[in-house]
Order: sequence, then structure tokens, then C-alpha cells
Amino acid sequence: MRLCWGKFPLNHLVQARALSGVEAVNALRPFYFAVHPDFFGRHPREREVNENSLKRLNGYLENLQKPGLRSHKPARLTFYVRETIQNFENEQESIKEPGFRTVSFTLDSKDLRSTVLGILNSCSLSTDHVQSLSDNIGSTKTATSSYNRPIKWDKTFYSFTGYKDPEEELEQAQKTEITIISWIQSNQHMAQKKMSNSIPLREELERLKTELSNELQLSNVRWQRSWGIAHRCGQLHSLGRLIKHNCESLKNAKGHTIIFTDRTGVSAAGHVMLGTMDVHHHWTKLFERLPNYYILQRKLLQLQDRIGHLLGGIEVVHIEDLQPLLTMEEQYSVLDAFCKKLLNRRVPVHPRSLRGLQMILENDSFVPRLHEMGHFIIPAVCDPPSLQWFLLANAEKAREKLKRKEELKIEEQELTQACKDSASLSRLYKEPSVSCEQMINCCRRLIEEPLPNLLGMNLCISHYYSVLQDGDLCIPWNWKSSNSTLAT
Repeated sequence: MRLCWGKFPLNHLVQARALSGVEAVNALRPFYFAVHPDFFGRHPREREVNENSLKRLNGYLENLQKPGLRSHKPARLTFYVRETIQNFENEQESIKEPGFRTVSFTLDSKDLRSTVLGILNSCSLSTDHVQSLSDNIGSTKTATSSYNRPIKWDKTFYSFTGYKDPEEELEQAQKTEITIISWIQSNQHMAQKKMSNSIPLREELERLKTELSNELQLSNVRWQRSWGIAHRCGQLHSLGRLIKHNCESLKNAKGHTIIFTDRTGVSAAGHVMLGTMDVHHHWTKLFERLPNYYILQRKLLQLQDRIGHLLGGIEVVHIEDLQPLLTMEEQYSVLDAFCKKLLNRRVPVHPRSLRGLQMILENDSFVPRLHEMGHFIIPAVCDPPSLQWFLLANAEKAREKLKRKEELKIEEQELTQACKDSASLSRLYKEPSVSCEQMINCCRRLIEEPLPNLLGMNLCISHYYSVLQDGDLCIPWNWKSSNSTLAT
């Protein structure tokens, strides 16, 4: 039997190789499993980078599924990928820290299948299951396999018709480096429009925050995640409605800091955590139980002092910017188990040999290490004799880093203010995943670089370029200028 290809529906050929939105999500499951922020709970900086990159990736995938979309902007994304045995063989990727590595790639495909394959290949993940999705479409694919490929036109076709050559566009996008001046000029108008539209909401947010803080006599109101202003206003309105119905129990919040986050409870630092997905009933129960936490908090502080005494006067701390937001019960459990281990296997440490130093306990790591900011990161399962050797061997280095940390903080504050003033910014801030040294490097270069007029704008120092929904401009700390090289 002969097939008349001239009468064969062309859209059927396209469907034989295209992926639907659901199929694309299923095909990316190994990728999501490798980069999902929930697996980076002990690494807040890397978690935030992956969260932001996933938001941009999901937006890119959604745009590809919009009918009639013919053009889009290439997107450069960075992820921290959880390491597996097969990935250690890939010498082209840099290891950020034991357990995960950094992967960056540019999205510029015009269909879901090519995008999915590009992502998986960039992360050294198998693509066999993507091919099987295409193979399962039906027997028609077998009969048309030789035609199931994109049409590659001769260069003269594009010269004659005036259409853009997709291969040249991709090559140009990969070669073109985004510079800070060009990006700001291209996105400034959109950012100013969003900023202008968000002003009423910003004023509403400040009003609600002030009213609730005064009514409940709160120390502060914070948010763990980078939610939009409308979302934050909604959370404060929700708390305001709760005050009207349960005013008596909320008096227990006096003097506390309230943090809107993913779970309800009391943090290791004693802050009140309100889960944004929880109903008012859970919030009410927490406020009613707040007085009961004072006893647990005293026990927690006693445990910290006890551990510090057993380890030469070192201070046990919990750093929210670098650690997951643990509940007080979780922190107490970790400290209690660690203290019992030290008591069972006492090690000879001079009572004041480690005074002035700091350490944090981690429940999911196995090797002690010294953080760049001077504090020790100690696994809860660490063997006491090994811990003793590690602390004493690195004590002097830790003191040097702590001293340098204070100097860096002062320098960062001064440069941030100078940069804000020179660019006439309303606000200049950084994401928690940006280190102190990276912020200093960025601010120095921003002062030297003549930027476009940013009067009254908000500028966030991050790891990528983006315009947030409320008009804040995000730029990577290691941005490039047209006449300079990449910051190191």
C-alpha cells in the first residue's frame, strides 16, 4: 500500500513528537526531584536560588504552551542539583559543597520537548523516558518516523523570505552577554509601571503592619519567603480578623516577633510562626499555648549553656538566615541528644579554650566544617573525640574569620548606603543567598558604573535578572558591564 504524504495531515506529524504540558511535567520529574527546594532545608541559600529559578522555569514552560506565541526572551537559570553517583564522573560541573553541585543553562527552545531534553541533558539526567513518551503516541509514528523531525531550510530560504533563522537566533542568544545597562534600559519602564501600581498596596501594608504591631504590642512582623505585597496584605488582614474574634488569646503575643511562614509553631529563637496555609483554628491554639513555651525555652537555653561548658565555653547559636526555621521542640530534641552524647563520652577540653567562638548543630550532615563567616557547623551525630580535635585545630582560624566578619558587616553597610545614595534608590537590599563579600563586590562596582536614573526604585541584589511583581528590580551580584569582565 502506498501512502500519499501530500494528503497526510501535517499537524498529525507535529503531534507525534510534541509533548503536552502534563507530559512535560512528568518528563521533568527526575529534575524536580534533584532540585526541589524541600530537599535543601539545611541549605537556605541554595534553597532560595532553586525556588527563584523554578518560578522562572515554570513561567517559561507556561509561555511555551500559550497559543500563538511566536517569540520569547532567552532565560539563563542556575540550579543546585543534588549529587548522585553518576554525577561525580562529570568533571565539567563545579562542586559547590558535598551533596550538590551548581548547574547553569540557557532556555531558548520554542517547544516543550526540546526544552525538557535540554534541561535534563544540562543536569546529566537520563532522557530515555522522554523518548518513550514519543514512542507511546501510536503506530502512526512508526510509519512516519523518517518525516518526524523539524524542517531544516537552506540559508537562502531565510534570505529570500525575510524570516529569522532559528539556529542563528539561538547562537546569537548564547553569545550575547546580558549587560546591566542594557537590561535596566529594557526593563525600567515596566518596573516603574509595576512600582507605581503597587504604591497603594505598599502603603496599605505599612499601615496594617503598624496597626497590628501596636495593638498586639509586637516586637516585629516578618515574612520567611519573598511573597508579593498583595499576599502579605492578605496575611495581615487574616490576622486582623482573628484579633476581632479571639482578642484575649492574642494578648499572649505581647513582645514577640511574628513570622509568616509555611508552618505554625514557635521557632527555636522563640518567635511565633504562623503557617499561611493553616486555618485560624491552628493560629488560635498556638496563641493559647504560648505561655507553656516559656518553660521549654528556659530548658533550651540551659541545654545550650551546658553544651558550651562541655566544649570549652563555645556558644551554641541558631542562625535563621543559614538554617531552616526549626520549631523549639525540634531544636530541643537535637540539643538534648547531642548533650547526652557529650556526657557519655566526655572529652578533655579546657573550660575557656573556645570562649568567644560559635557553633550551630545540624541534624542531616556528617562532617564538621568551619563556615566562611567564622562559626562551626557541627553534625549532631559527630563523634566527641573527632569533634574535640576539629574544634581545637580550627579555633584560631575561626577567630580570624569572626573578626573579619565584623569588618565585612561594617563595610557592607557603608557601601550599601553609599550605593543607594549614588543611584537615588528608595531601597537597596539583597537576598539571603547573597553573601556579605558578594554584596560588597557588587556595591563597589555599582558606585563606579554610571547607571541609568533609578530615582525612587527598589533594587534587589540576587543571582539573576528579574522584575518582581511589585516593581523591584533584581540583578545578579556578579553583573556584567559592556566594558568589563565578569566579577570574581
